This record gives sequence, structure tokens and C-alpha cells, in this order.
Amino acid sequence: MSWIEALILGLVQGLTEFLPVSSSGHLELGKYFLNIESGNSLAFTVAVHGATVLSILIVFRKDIICLLKGSITFKWNMENQYILKIIISMIPVGILGLFFQENIEKFFTENIRFVGSMLVVTAILLALSHFARAKNKKLNYLDAFIIGLSQGFAVLPGISRSGATIVTGLLLGIKKEEVAKFSFLMIVIPVIGANLKDVFSGDFTDAAGVGLIPIVIGFFTAFISGLLACKWMINLVKRGKLVNFSAYCFLLGLISILLG
Repeated sequence: MSWIEALILGLVQGLTEFLPVSSSGHLELGKYFLNIESGNSLAFTVAVHGATVLSILIVFRKDIICLLKGSITFKWNMENQYILKIIISMIPVGILGLFFQENIEKFFTENIRFVGSMLVVTAILLALSHFARAKNKKLNYLDAFIIGLSQGFAVLPGISRSGATIVTGLLLGIKKEEVAKFSFLMIVIPVIGANLKDVFSGDFTDAAGVGLIPIVIGFFTAFISGLLACKWMINLVKRGKLVNFSAYCFLLGLISILLG
């Protein structure tokens, strides 16, 4: 992998992980159209996903510190209740990761027609956000599980995780700021868990021939672009601008289907 390829993939990962356009779908399309071979680089994959998690930790550092401080009191307070909601939201994606990983990986075969079809589904989901009516509802345990189901659905390439979870929360009537924060915080532990699983089960002896420089470039590019995209996405949710991405996903999906 060249440094420019690492730069492109890191930029795509960082931006699309948080914007409602599907990072997995864009990475599959990027590898297909640019003929970039990154799928055999476990080290690169772990690096760019780790970078996006780091950007979440920085953006929501005050909320995370508050949750950690509240959790060590060993009282049934708001912080521990919120942590439980995050755990509940992880159940669907955890089951998929533990028992159906091989089945899910079959969808990641550079089948851009399938990716395009899922981008069209994402476009429809984002369009639904236009009909969401704010009820200023507080997030409850059932809401957390339902949002978790949408996150499980988003393991398919082309389905936006942030788009699916945030739109689901908005349709449930949850406050915009609350659903945006929960959508990003709920992904931290699953991504860290998946990365640790890759670290302990993978072979990093030669970084699959990628080299250290492309990995470093990919990491920092994904981190900086992820940091900016995460903050941007929060503001977009507050202003109710998710529907603007619907046309983009639909057009890209249609092009992918036609060219596939």
C-alpha cells in the first residue's frame, strides 16, 4: 500500500464513520474503484478503527469522565443507568459478532451492487428523519435495545451505523442531542472489542507488507478527519440536516448498482 492510498482510506474511514453515509460501504467502493488492496492488512484496519474510537473519546471526554466517576460510587445513579443502557444496546451487535461473523464477512466481497443497494436503503432511512417529530423524550432501556437493533443491521456494508442509530432514536422521539451522544458512545466498546479480538487472533509480524509509514499516515488521517466529522455530525443532528445526505447516498448507490 502506498502512502497516498493510506491517506485516502484513512480520510474515508474518518469522515464516513461519523457522517451518515456508511464507512464500510465507502471503503468497499474505494477499494473497488481505486483498485486498492487493503483487506489483507489487519494492522491497517486496526489502526484506522482505533483512530476513530480515539476521536470519539476526545469529543465526548467530559461525558465519559462523568460516567466513570459516577460508576465508581456503586450507587444506582444516572451514570450507572446510562452505562446499563449502553450495555443493552450492545447486545444485538455482540450476538452477531460472536455467532454470525463468518456469515457477515461474506457480504464484504467487493460486490458493489449489494453495497449500492444498501446505500439506497440508507438513503431511505435518512429521508425518514424528515418526518421525525421531536418529543424531548428521555432515553429508556427499551429505546436503547431498539437502537441497538439498528446498529446490528448496520453491520452490512452500505448501511450507515450513525445514520441508522440516530434516525431510529429520532423516530422514537428522543432528544436530538441525547440520541447523537448515545449513538457515538454506544459504538466505543464494540469497536474496541473487535480490535482487541483482531489483535489477539491476527498476525502482525510483517503488517501484511503494508509498512509502518502507510499505517501511521492512515491512523492520523482517520483520527483528524474523524474528529472533525464527529463534531460536524453532532451539529447536523441538532439542526435536523440528516435528510440532506439522503440524496447523496441514493445517487452513489444508484451509480454503484449500474456500474456493478
